[in-house]
Amino acid sequence: MHDDQLDVSDATARALIAAQFPHLRDLPVRQLPSQGTVNAIFRVGDRLAARFPLQPQDRQSLEAEARAARELLRRTRFATPAPVAIGAPGLGYPSPWSIQTWLPGTIATADDPGDSVPFGQDLAEFIAGVRAIDTAGRTFGGRGRGGALQDHDGWMETCLRRSEGLLDVPALRRAWTSMRLLPRGGQPDLMNHGDLMPGNVLVHDGRLAGVLDVGGLGPADPALDLVGAWHLLESGPRQALRERLGSDDPEWDRGRAWAFLQSMGLVWYYEQSNPAMSATGRRTLTRVLDSLRAA
Repeated sequence: MHDDQLDVSDATARALIAAQFPHLRDLPVRQLPSQGTVNAIFRVGDRLAARFPLQPQDRQSLEAEARAARELLRRTRFATPAPVAIGAPGLGYPSPWSIQTWLPGTIATADDPGDSVPFGQDLAEFIAGVRAIDTAGRTFGGRGRGGALQDHDGWMETCLRRSEGLLDVPALRRAWTSMRLLPRGGQPDLMNHGDLMPGNVLVHDGRLAGVLDVGGLGPADPALDLVGAWHLLESGPRQALRERLGSDDPEWDRGRAWAFLQSMGLVWYYEQSNPAMSATGRRTLTRVLDSLRAA
């Protein structure tokens, strides 16, 4: 999926875990099939998961992810992973890696909750719980999504150019033109999960069971986590989520714009290497464009 992608075999993962964490050496280790784009995931016994970055990382980045995970832990009633340990490079694998607790449930790409109003209400509850975490004076750090939409004009131009032949680029360009200068309205930064994609959300019996990939927790535009409404929900449950959160028009419109921005990068980038992720982008863009047409 990436030009600098790292490979790790079952044997290497098993050997690294055994060598660096001897108390885990007797647990079975097996790689899980995944549509994720950041880590190769290995289940370790019944209660743990090892995450090996697919692109080189430094230890400081993994330590920051662990701090974010600890900050979110038990702040909502929904399960989130707890950090357990950080491993060192070795045996030909050049990056640090991590171990965290395993969460039960089925990812939303395999158990689609899109038509579930209760799931939409659960997701709203999770977003509200994350927003309630004290920023402790922190503000958006200026990297990635969550600041000003127009700061991403250059990336959007790249996405539009690379989407020729794949998508209706004129319609997408018009949509971005209408969204890029949406007003913030003086809303202060609030805490966000930052990546409420289907692959990061666990479902059980049509309800939210847990949320993964919590290392991006941080202050940002309060609308950022509304991407989940567009990535995960059809119109009825999406409206239920909005009502539960009490989102006004400016916040709701920015959430739609953040979902649009993220999805524009998914379709072309992962078209060949991760078709499921590319399809997620297409579905979200369809939802966004349909909503804009109906407005």
